[in-house]
Amino acid sequence: MKRAVLTLFLFGLSFPLLAHPPVSIVMDREGNVFYSDLERVWMIAPDGRKSVAVPNVHTHELGLDAAGNLYGEHVWYEGDATKQYGHRVWRRTPQGRVTDVIPPRRGYPSGYGFARDASGATYWTDRGTPARFFKQSPSGEVSTVAVCRDCREVRWMTVAPEGTLYFVDAGEIKEMSTAGRFRTRTSGIARRRWTQPQVNAQHRVMGLWTDGARNVYAAVYGSREVIRVSPDGRAQVVATSRLPWAPTGGLVAGNGDLWILECSYTNAIRVRRIARDGKVTVF
Repeated sequence: MKRAVLTLFLFGLSFPLLAHPPVSIVMDREGNVFYSDLERVWMIAPDGRKSVAVPNVHTHELGLDAAGNLYGEHVWYEGDATKQYGHRVWRRTPQGRVTDVIPPRRGYPSGYGFARDASGATYWTDRGTPARFFKQSPSGEVSTVAVCRDCREVRWMTVAPEGTLYFVDAGEIKEMSTAGRFRTRTSGIARRRWTQPQVNAQHRVMGLWTDGARNVYAAVYGSREVIRVSPDGRAQVVATSRLPWAPTGGLVAGNGDLWILECSYTNAIRVRRIARDGKVTVF
């Protein structure tokens, strides 16, 4: 699938723009890091070597299970004749074998989630009004966990190991407890700088991730910032991307390193690692 692009005129120059950048970057237990550039999924080995993990996939979200299997979706547009989208969900084993979990079918991805807790359960929402949150157990049983009647526009989500779900709702970060209770973790972070005119309201806050201290991180694509939100709701900018880059996802490694997935005006994708000692490495 070709990337959908727009055109931005900035500083007298025109740039193609990614309509919907990838939002996930994940690390397995061996320290391999995976991310998508919307044409393939890359793997960065612990020694820094890059290789293609999954070729020819238009993937926005990634997930890992306890066995090290990598999951992602492949989405395509059939063309103006039918104006239909299609998708499939794939799985890559640690040995590199790729098979389909959900075979090709029409429509946008639905009824499946990439947010996975320590038990192996996955989560997703129908993004309707009211928003219904679903959980699929490791045995395959699907249940409705909760219904959020105050949610306005649920977007990206992540889940802590014990099952607390964090998600973006109309630019706010909200959380759903394991008992199905909702609260707003923080609001007011969905900012947009004048240098990000291509970013609409839906995409100002992109990927979410957590760390071992129950902090939630947000890639604020609209302001080119990574924001960390403490359990009591305090928001702090912990990283800023320089032009032409802006963050769309990230992760915190076990050693405390911050990995940031970034997208540029020209549709390039890169990964930046900020070590605990402040050293920066760009992949």
